[in-house]
Amino acid sequence: MPKNLVSIQDFTKDEILHILDVAKEFESNREQDFLKGKVIACLFFEPSTRTRLSFEAAVNRLGAKVIGFADNRNTSQSKGETLEDTIKIVSNYADMIIMRHPMAGAADIAASVASVPVVNAGDGINQHPSQTLLDLYAIERTQGKLEGLNINMVGDLKYGRAVHSLVDALSQFNPHFTFTAPEELGMPCKYIEMLDEKGIDYKKVNTIEEGVNDCDILYMTRVQQERFPDTADYLKVKDTYRLTASMLKDVKPTMKVLHPLPRVNEIATDVDDTPYAYYFQQAGGGMYIRMAIISYLLGYR
Repeated sequence: MPKNLVSIQDFTKDEILHILDVAKEFESNREQDFLKGKVIACLFFEPSTRTRLSFEAAVNRLGAKVIGFADNRNTSQSKGETLEDTIKIVSNYADMIIMRHPMAGAADIAASVASVPVVNAGDGINQHPSQTLLDLYAIERTQGKLEGLNINMVGDLKYGRAVHSLVDALSQFNPHFTFTAPEELGMPCKYIEMLDEKGIDYKKVNTIEEGVNDCDILYMTRVQQERFPDTADYLKVKDTYRLTASMLKDVKPTMKVLHPLPRVNEIATDVDDTPYAYYFQQAGGGMYIRMAIISYLLGYR
């Protein structure tokens, strides 16, 4: 069976640290060609900018070729073909499948029938492991470590697949979590139960101000309209949290603001000019992390 990255739990702590180390090597020398002759399929059944383009850039930087699509309306899925059949067919053409899908669990389905490695580029509200690895890359670069940090996650913690994967990963590094969310968007029970089982410290607060001054990382998230089954529920919470520069006057000097992007209005543009904003640099590291993931799963690094 091929090695997959469907959930961040597919990688051990040592494998996570290895990916971060390889990403640093690629950042120092991003022009590689050792995957020349390989073909990577990027199947995006859901809209994406950063994830799709950084994966495709990573494939090209490694010397491989990209096939795939960014709109499933132009595929046989629109004719009623099952996901399983699509993946079986594409496995004949490619050495790896990178897939984003709106259905939670879709990546597991793909991995169960694929004959090549599958990388989950986001499956509904479930997981986003490559985003987590680039988040860890940003955290390590800015804090000098991963162990023992105070991480404040703000906004949509219920539907946000990036925070789900990040909680899973950071739970291996003795963190303290602050969860800043309205009750309707709180961290799902299964993640809270996991933290309880591991004895990891966390607290729940209602406002950004309650946790911003103590944290090492302020992880902002967008309230995702596309995840809400009811528009009225989305409208009720969409503007609950908004970070402005004035709210950062008493934070730790080394604190950084991260965001999986895209942002809407949850981070005011005046934050961009502060020394705490790191979300654009965070996204920039995504290509190197994804180069490392592809190389590792294909057995080259």
